[in-house]
Amino acid sequence: MTAWIPHILRGLLLAALIAFLVSPDWFDPLLKPLVQDNAPAIYNQGSLLTLTLLHLRTVAIATVGAIIVAVTLAILVTRPFGVEFLPLSRSLVSIGQTFPPVAVLALAVPILGFGEKPTLMALFLYGLLPIFENTLTGLTTVSASVMEAARGSGMTDRQRLFKVELPLAMPVILAGIRLSVVISLATATIGSTVAAKTLGEVIIAGLQSNNIAFVLQGGLIVGALAVLIYDSLSAIERLLARRAGQSARK
Repeated sequence: MTAWIPHILRGLLLAALIAFLVSPDWFDPLLKPLVQDNAPAIYNQGSLLTLTLLHLRTVAIATVGAIIVAVTLAILVTRPFGVEFLPLSRSLVSIGQTFPPVAVLALAVPILGFGEKPTLMALFLYGLLPIFENTLTGLTTVSASVMEAARGSGMTDRQRLFKVELPLAMPVILAGIRLSVVISLATATIGSTVAAKTLGEVIIAGLQSNNIAFVLQGGLIVGALAVLIYDSLSAIERLLARRAGQSARK
């Protein structure tokens, strides 16, 4: 019975999040004690559901771009012809972690303008390193005996990559993607400082009007999304790990 408790809690969290986004007025009595001078307790300068979907879209686009670049680089530097480019690749993907997202936004706005584009650039750069490093780890830790068996069966380099290496490395790669997504979910809120449509709008509006309820609901929505997405990707990761283990034993 206790094994079901985490699943029940996640289900309740998902239900509460959906209810709040669809009908936020239901939660007005809970948030009303946090405001003063008859200020609104529920964010009323836009749709919370729309902002949440736009927030998720921004994170998804940046993450997909980071996955394509980081995984491709990791594959290239684990091939014999690309080993010498490993230090350069590490330096490139570390740029996002070297500069704070705010600094990236400040540098990107004069070039890309205000809106979603500079936010996408910041999230893309920030998400490269964990995906690259995990992909590199996953590809370089594939069992030598498994690779030798694949060669012995007559597989080409391309076939070994897509049928053996990537499937076996996928749980580790997904762990990097999971970390990147969670970081991006939180970091994307600063995009509202350059006019991007994210949940940061709710937090900034609360800070400007000294409305704790706005700040709380913006932060809680981002937190709930991070927990739910993290758990979902963790479940997929465990499933892939089991399948990879079964494949390796075969």
